[in-house]
Amino acid sequence: MLRRAWIALFWVAALAGGGTSLCAQESAPAPDARPPTTIPAAPQPKPEASSNHEHRFWDKTNDWLFAGVGASRTLDYFSTLNLRRRGRQEILITNDAVDNHAAFAVIEAAGTGVSIGAAYLFHRCGHHKLERWTSIVHISLATTGAVRNYSLKTFHSSPAASAPLVRAFQQR
Repeated sequence: MLRRAWIALFWVAALAGGGTSLCAQESAPAPDARPPTTIPAAPQPKPEASSNHEHRFWDKTNDWLFAGVGASRTLDYFSTLNLRRRGRQEILITNDAVDNHAAFAVIEAAGTGVSIGAAYLFHRCGHHKLERWTSIVHISLATTGAVRNYSLKTFHSSPAASAPLVRAFQQR
């Protein structure tokens, strides 16, 4: 299971590193057929970086959103461990992965990293609304899953199934 986690982490890093070639909205500049002129052009004013749609990736809003993603994944981590302690079965990943606490913590941290990486890819491609919505949806889904985990009733085995165990314990 740990090997699978490393392989998944490798692919996430590889995809995040190749994100500059994923921007499909950029067009190649057309070659200029006119001969170069010797008249110097007037200096153009630099566009302001604080326009309505442009922002730095690590701005205050993204900092809070990424902190929210990390907090919701942490809440999901503890709610899933609580779910397993109460005898319930995990449905999204194997119970062996959840029962190995270190591996499960790595899976949750990798989920946070993937969310930040996806937001970065959207930022680089100029999809700033999608960049924000990636974190918002992630926070919503992870928090909803954690609330669901805490809301499930504790699994109680039937009395007929536990009767042999009670008799064996009483005979000692």
